[in-house]
Amino acid sequence: MQIDVVTIFPGILEGPFKESMIKRAVDQGFVEINLVDLRDYTHDHHRQVDDYPYGGGYGMVLKPEPLFEAVEDLKTRSGSKDTWVILLTPQGDRFEQRRARELAEKSHLILICGRYEGVDERVRRSLVDEEISIGDFVLTGGELAAAVLVDSVIRLLPGFLAEQALADESFTESLLEYPHYTRPSVYREMEVPSVLLSGNHGEISRWRRKQSLKRTLERRPDLLEKADLAPEDEEYLQELKKQQS
Repeated sequence: MQIDVVTIFPGILEGPFKESMIKRAVDQGFVEINLVDLRDYTHDHHRQVDDYPYGGGYGMVLKPEPLFEAVEDLKTRSGSKDTWVILLTPQGDRFEQRRARELAEKSHLILICGRYEGVDERVRRSLVDEEISIGDFVLTGGELAAAVLVDSVIRLLPGFLAEQALADESFTESLLEYPHYTRPSVYREMEVPSVLLSGNHGEISRWRRKQSLKRTLERRPDLLEKADLAPEDEEYLQELKKQQS
């Protein structure tokens, strides 16, 4: 996969992309990440990428010319027929694990990091394929949102992480993940559940499933509407709901 991140502040992303799992994915050749300075696509002495909004109002708006030229150039350089252009904006669709899995199947992503009051509307209408938000809040720019999206997508690239490691994660089956414990088995009088020490893998699996269902019901009951639940799952949830009432 190739990911191009178009921004006027590439320095914000240099650190996150040179550490941990993202660095490993780059070093192992699973992904190529390019930080693209939008100012490189300007043609004036001041390298201006923004201007005042027509009609008046507070703040500045990112100009269409450098954004169109940047995306068109990146598409040409890539040569990919599977390029997908994303604008990071609070007005976009909320980002979810399902969408991360779908984006991990693309060969080329171009991420546009919004700034100031946003981008010229012609960019939204004619240049981008999708608008994405990482939550109902506002950041000073799209760079941190881009980092979140990149991290989420890269770890799902085929072959990068073990399939089993991904299978048990939160949101994989529209359920939250079960609780985890490690050594010591007793800490400050708090004990690890005995089933996890039993060596009985069938019982451990059933315990984890129930804990996942219970945690989802308590914290994100909305997810249960999308979950693929077995009859015994439904029965257990009904028991939990009776206990809560």
